[in-house]
Amino acid sequence: MNPPDSPADQECPILSAPAVSLRDFALGQLQNLLRAVGLAASAKSATKLLAAALGPGSRQPLSAVPQWPSQVADDHTPVEFSVALARNEPPAVRMIVESIAERPDSRTNLAAALETLDRFSAEHSLHLGRFDRVRDLFLPEDPQGAFAFWYSLIVGPGAAPAIKVYLNPDVRGRESATALVSEALDRLGLSAAYPSVAEHALRREGLDRFSFFALDLADSDRARVKTYVSHDDAVVADVVRAASAVPDADPELLADVVELACGTGPFTRRPLMSSYTFLSGDVDTPSGYSLYIPVRDYVQDDLEACERVLAVMARCGLDTTPFVLALASIVRRPLGEGVGLIAHVSLRLGKPRPGVTVYLSSEAYDVTPPRTTALAV
Repeated sequence: MNPPDSPADQECPILSAPAVSLRDFALGQLQNLLRAVGLAASAKSATKLLAAALGPGSRQPLSAVPQWPSQVADDHTPVEFSVALARNEPPAVRMIVESIAERPDSRTNLAAALETLDRFSAEHSLHLGRFDRVRDLFLPEDPQGAFAFWYSLIVGPGAAPAIKVYLNPDVRGRESATALVSEALDRLGLSAAYPSVAEHALRREGLDRFSFFALDLADSDRARVKTYVSHDDAVVADVVRAASAVPDADPELLADVVELACGTGPFTRRPLMSSYTFLSGDVDTPSGYSLYIPVRDYVQDDLEACERVLAVMARCGLDTTPFVLALASIVRRPLGEGVGLIAHVSLRLGKPRPGVTVYLSSEAYDVTPPRTTALAV
């Protein structure tokens, strides 16, 4: 892996777009974000990981049109940052990353990602056993859908960054997604889990569908298998039902958070999304549930989105300081002059760590103008 161009322990300003590559711009954002939330000591290892995961195509200047329409972010930036918050715990910084090849398309991007995975595995002692059991399902020669392979890089205090992979259930066509996830769960010893997910989250034919499948590349009791279900045109009752698969889920808190973040629905723009976390020892019942709320689709601008996220955090009894500092480290414009910098907010219920995560767009390429009216109802 190539180290970042700037030393991690030096101040790294976000440079103007024409002067730098996408990679350097993103590394500057990451260093500023880590410093803001008290994780500056992890900057060297984290920026090295991000630089490698972004792939060779990220060396293109920001002044160029994106060569690949990455769906990681609305402006096609192939990285999105997030800050995970929990009571009585320091924050963690996460990144979702799509590897971009020098001449990007679905095949070359996948090849670039897998080449990086080989390097990560050798240098970070990754455990690829679970991934190898399902790799032929999710990585065909001619991948379909919006992506084939994304990284999640997780930076917390006192430990090396953790690595997770996102796989696409639509990679063989949307009509094959349900069978693909069911087979993957079976291969991972979770065959009894599919009926539980289907009963609680796949109840509305044509509206509820698998959208992601994720694996931690670690060998520990805390390594996770995660399934994600998107809920088109949902109302609050639909996600409360989905969360009831997890014994520790709090339906009243969940309903309150949805209303604070984006109103009462129905949510007809970008869908709400459930995820189920399976840990070691789980057979049919997931240990954790998360709801991902695309707050950017239900507000007028990022000022309103910020107010809504602060209300969510207050409802969950969380210190808002890390979020405010993280936002300040990323933002380069007045919050009222765009929408989408604050992209999602998620609520985690059950194990392993209940809490809230806020997702922040890089906006490396573009800013979405604010809406003329708020859309939350």
